Amino acid sequence: MRIGYLECFSGISGDMFLGALVDAGVPLSHLAEVTASLRLDARLEAHRATRAGIAATKVDVITAESDHAHEHEHKHEQEHGHSHAHSHSHEHSHAHEHGQAHPRSLSAILGILRDAALDESVKIRAMRGFQMLGEAEAAIHSIPIEEVHFHEVGAVDTIVDIACAAAGAAWLGVDRWIASPLNVGSGTVKCAHGTLPVPAPATLALLGDAPVYAAGPAMERVTPTGATILRMLEVEYAALPSVRVTASGYGAGGRDTPGEPNLLRLLVGEESASQASTEPIAILEAVIDDSTPQLLAYVSELLLAAGAWDVYRVPVQMKKGRAGVQITVLCRPDLLASLREILFRETTTIGAHWRIETKMALEREFAEATTVWGKVRVKIARLASGEIVNAAPEYEDCRKIAAEHKVPLKQVMQAAAQVYFAQGETQKKEH
Repeated sequence: MRIGYLECFSGISGDMFLGALVDAGVPLSHLAEVTASLRLDARLEAHRATRAGIAATKVDVITAESDHAHEHEHKHEQEHGHSHAHSHSHEHSHAHEHGQAHPRSLSAILGILRDAALDESVKIRAMRGFQMLGEAEAAIHSIPIEEVHFHEVGAVDTIVDIACAAAGAAWLGVDRWIASPLNVGSGTVKCAHGTLPVPAPATLALLGDAPVYAAGPAMERVTPTGATILRMLEVEYAALPSVRVTASGYGAGGRDTPGEPNLLRLLVGEESASQASTEPIAILEAVIDDSTPQLLAYVSELLLAAGAWDVYRVPVQMKKGRAGVQITVLCRPDLLASLREILFRETTTIGAHWRIETKMALEREFAEATTVWGKVRVKIARLASGEIVNAAPEYEDCRKIAAEHKVPLKQVMQAAAQVYFAQGETQKKEH
């Protein structure tokens, strides 16, 4: 299976996605043909750009209006520097913040796409994107979808963005699209309805239950056009699976934000045989220099009882030569808030930090080894190929037998391991 993975650490917009496509190998000439087929008096321009020192591709849709300075602001008005994509009911004023793009009805936009000389699958995907956007706007304004008239979203550049996104995705031959959690940004954005919080209403409606967060300077990072692209590609949200990367690309946003790369990264590759399953993991840490070992042991027990996968403590040297202890908690991301509260409530720390990483775990199962004292479970770890790479007797089973029969724990563990491996050898000979 061919995988396309979008790393949305700085959000996503139409121009960022097109830039990432071109940077990953989609010919600009192919997207130019798509643009010409729409018959909207528009063309594409691409150039190399750097964002926080990282080289990327910037793609712009050039229209007759955008040749004028005022109209060019339509593309770069926001902090993020890409086209806005709000839509409006016909009952609203046609005046808006981003130039004078003529409003179009959903049926008019679908007609443009239907009449274009594009592959049928590309047409269907792009039309579905606009249909979902229309449904979102109709719900926001509580009007029938037939009454939704698009202003900024009806602008030429946005139609081109969505059509080219569908065509570029098809050119890559990706079977499954996956994305990281979305940095939607923060602050406010100006549109025809006034000043609204980020993410804009249409963006929020389109994202649904996608995992989102806000990081970096206050700015709009996921636009309605970007959200529409995610929906029409039927993107899943998960950690990067096991893939052999064959192409990658960076798409640049309009502004260069120092220390905050305004980029979208695209990875394309073939799904590889995974040796383990992966899932997100939260890592919560705090350093404490004024607590007793007994208290920290008690807190560790509380954290484990509350669902932490693991808790460990290591000695550290703090500033001014003070001796301290770093406590690290590993858990599911959804437990981060509750475990952090335990850490603050039960310890003397006044600060903590955390991050989300990827956890890899081998496939596991249990077998039984029958010793002279009783049965012991043996935990087995396998690669995806089925090869057993680890087998260990369960501590609690061995501990219970050792206490009941008054034999050394190590002797029980050794005996269980010997029985298990002997059983394996017998099975091999029988086959």
